[in-house]
Amino acid sequence: MATILVVDDELGIRALLSEILTDEGHTVEVAENAAEARVCRQRMRPDLVLLDIWMPDVDGITLLKEWGAASLLSMPVIMMSGHGTIDTAVEAIKFGALAFLEKPVTLQKLLRAVEQGLTKPGASSAAAERSVQAVLGAGSGAALAPSTLLPLAPLLLGPQAEQSFDLDRPLREARDAFEKSYFEFHLAQENGSMTRVAEKTGLERTHLYRKLKQLGVDLTRNKRASTV
Repeated sequence: MATILVVDDELGIRALLSEILTDEGHTVEVAENAAEARVCRQRMRPDLVLLDIWMPDVDGITLLKEWGAASLLSMPVIMMSGHGTIDTAVEAIKFGALAFLEKPVTLQKLLRAVEQGLTKPGASSAAAERSVQAVLGAGSGAALAPSTLLPLAPLLLGPQAEQSFDLDRPLREARDAFEKSYFEFHLAQENGSMTRVAEKTGLERTHLYRKLKQLGVDLTRNKRASTV
């Protein structure tokens, strides 16, 4: 089991997350602000950090940047916010966050994000695995739906590990390219099964099919591969 640091200025959220994660067998430390988080980070060297964005002294994004600049992001960091926007999520990922959860955080999504964070490979491949699911289905400045989970899924694992994207273009074009690669990865992993991909990505099967057609994903390629 892991050692997890929970950073949030709300006592109720700290207590709830601590209780849930302790029940799962993890060792949990809590901090109510950035100052306490710095001390805990140095003392306990956590395996994972759950970090609130909006805090009264220093916000979570600033703390994340600080850790990154000081080469202290040796652990995955999952950002949390009750007022998240797509810009906030993209910024968090840009500066090293592993995932973005919107409050209120459901039990299922919390445990899934924590599990994903704790099962990631080492730091050498962490940057390549940062999913851009944060930009799926939303435009710049759009509010995230309450059910949104923005994990850094293993988008670039396996044969696609060396793939790169041209970010010097309009957001919509960059988002479409990321989405296409994301879905192609999962289709390949599930041997072209639309049902399993729909379950993994959290989309209705009909919506998933429309999305794949819109992005120009070659569905026949995955079908051919699954029959080989």
